[in-house]
Amino acid sequence: MEGDVMDKVEATATVCDFDPMSGSIPATKVEITVSCRNLLDRDTFSKSDPLVVLYTQGVESKQWREFGRTEVIDNTLNPDFVRKYILDYFFEEKQNLRFDVYDIDSKSPDLAKHDFLGQVYCTLGEIVGSPASRLEKQLVGIPGKTCGTIILSAEELGNCRDYATMQFCANKLDKKDFFGKSDPFMVFYRSNEDGTFTICHKTEVVKNTLNPVWEPFSIPVRALCNGDYERTIKVEVYDWDRDGSHDFIGEFTTSYKELCRGQSQLNVYEVVNPKKKLKKKRYINSGTVSLLSFNVESEHTFLDYIKGGTQIHFTVAIDFTASNGNPSQSTSLHYMNPYQMNAYAMALKAVGEIIQDYDSDKMFPALGFGAKLPPDGRVSHEFPLNGNVENPYCNGMEGILEAYHQSLKTVQLYGPTNFAPVVNHVARYAAAVQDGSQYFVLLIITDGVISDMAQTKEAIVNAAKLPMSIIIVGVGQAEFDAMVELDGDDVRISSRGKLAERDIVQFVPFRDYMDRTGNHVLSMARLAKDVLAEIPDQLISYMKNRAIKPNPVPPPYSSCMQPETESV
Repeated sequence: MEGDVMDKVEATATVCDFDPMSGSIPATKVEITVSCRNLLDRDTFSKSDPLVVLYTQGVESKQWREFGRTEVIDNTLNPDFVRKYILDYFFEEKQNLRFDVYDIDSKSPDLAKHDFLGQVYCTLGEIVGSPASRLEKQLVGIPGKTCGTIILSAEELGNCRDYATMQFCANKLDKKDFFGKSDPFMVFYRSNEDGTFTICHKTEVVKNTLNPVWEPFSIPVRALCNGDYERTIKVEVYDWDRDGSHDFIGEFTTSYKELCRGQSQLNVYEVVNPKKKLKKKRYINSGTVSLLSFNVESEHTFLDYIKGGTQIHFTVAIDFTASNGNPSQSTSLHYMNPYQMNAYAMALKAVGEIIQDYDSDKMFPALGFGAKLPPDGRVSHEFPLNGNVENPYCNGMEGILEAYHQSLKTVQLYGPTNFAPVVNHVARYAAAVQDGSQYFVLLIITDGVISDMAQTKEAIVNAAKLPMSIIIVGVGQAEFDAMVELDGDDVRISSRGKLAERDIVQFVPFRDYMDRTGNHVLSMARLAKDVLAEIPDQLISYMKNRAIKPNPVPPPYSSCMQPETESV
């Protein structure tokens, strides 16, 4: 079809320039269910009448704002609230939440007039990243009292994520070409509320046949019928012509509901040309189109995999080359100012604080590259920041920052800037678990121009086949042109003629995110938002390429569910 315009498509857009998936993708919506166990009893003659209030926190102002309240459940210390909270979920943002529990004593909406029973702070990522997306936490806030526990469960709200895969063939289509048979293709339209039609799919052309069999194709169900299963789907059949004046063979209508019946006599359609039908009394049809196969699968989301138990492992690699400057001088990018974090620490904290919610043990390998190590001064491009080759793991973000500060006192900054060793280091771990249970994210923080471009490209092309993503944050004022080449957004990266299977690298210069007013919290939030935004899609693309489905959600375990034992 070569991007040509069809002769019959008058009112609709051209057939070649549409994307059924385009348009802004709405935020993932997550429903939070709240239960409490063993709450404090504040009422004298009966049990407490609890209510839970959710507060969310603004990124810039850090102000807590009331988001909503559950209903009040009378006379219980173990409430299961029916009213849910529906929140927009963003993997790339740290979404702080606070749940306050009150015992309601009157009809007053003023919380100060009711008894406070405790509170809990967490992030939305913490709830989602917990086993089966179910987080149980101790309520705190009343000195000297055990306030009981709160149980928070997250459920992604479905948004018609089904994909339909179908295949058609045709029989005895009209011959349109003078010297040969027709070159048929089909165009699918969904009907709109106002009776107009919007193009949603176009098949390939099958050359020189009146009995074509088209390739199977997949399409989001919402693109086909926008969730209305009885809505008309119109299909037009054309004979392709090189000059773009494609000849109309005929049309038929169906619906998603009809297609769902699969291959049968009910899904054999007469292709009718209305003009011919008016002119010729003996006209029956211009051929038939039959549905050969039809099946529907749900498109899996990032949260499906997280809920099914996929763990995200975070590794950090820090640039210890001499171009960073002497760490004891304030001009150095590694300078340890007692009053504020340097750019390395900020980038590390910004990204790490979000990813750590998706890793159950919170133990992270932290590596350095480009330094001379004690005692003999050998140069290393993958040394553990904690000095322990056998166990390079650090405990949480604080552990990594501590190991980073410690390394600056013991190693000598040197060079060159080689990325390939740390990329291959993480790739070895990723290669060992390719079943979808684990996904690896490597954060490289660097100040400069890469020295081993060819080896790094090769390492990235090999890593693109594995369950891993790479984030590169450039700090300082260097030119980062080479890094843009590694970030395959515009041109997919290749090495020795081999194209990377997926785009797995995201590069950003930290200076683009620095807040002009010096608000580091804001700078870090902006950085994290940008560098982490692609991770969910990169994880899904790996799973999809390997046909890995999310695990079913494990059954909830609760201490309250244990069978009671009789005391003898």
